Amino acid sequence: MKAGKIWGQTELIHANGVLEFHRIEYKAGYKCSEHEHEFKWNGFYVESGKMIVRVWQNDYDLVDETLLLPGDFTQVKPGCIHQFEGVEDGVAFELYWAEFNHLDIKRRSVGRSTLSMHEYEDNPSDIDRDYETDPLKRVIDEQAELNYVTARTVTEDLLVVEKDYEAMKASILGTGSILNED
Repeated sequence: MKAGKIWGQTELIHANGVLEFHRIEYKAGYKCSEHEHEFKWNGFYVESGKMIVRVWQNDYDLVDETLLLPGDFTQVKPGCIHQFEGVEDGVAFELYWAEFNHLDIKRRSVGRSTLSMHEYEDNPSDIDRDYETDPLKRVIDEQAELNYVTARTVTEDLLVVEKDYEAMKASILGTGSILNED
């Protein structure tokens, strides 16, 4: 829908709950009202002509002026009084958008490789279990699970895995290391 203004005309191209997109034709020597948007950002992209965008700053007693040429873009924060003026006849696209809270994500799980997802098939809630404290023990346990340890009774396997774990840990950390738990 097109709407005539003293400074030219505006046409709404698209609008939804968080964005408005307008095509504006503006005339040299005319300006829009000084106004502000309480919640919306206001952006200007100039396709042709020249436009000045004025912004009255809230933090200090100045008016910033930005001259926009074809291909230039500027934006105005919510709550700032602003105005545009045509320096040369032209066409611009005016955007309004809501500010999104970029900290709005609520994670249900932690990203990880899908190569080990078989571990979680029986109980998907295990995905969010606490991070392991000893990755070396996990590696040895996985080797035992994958039959890298010689087949023995369950009791013998546990003894061998525990012995292998302690031997590998000692060889990596050294027997006198302050990192060694002994």
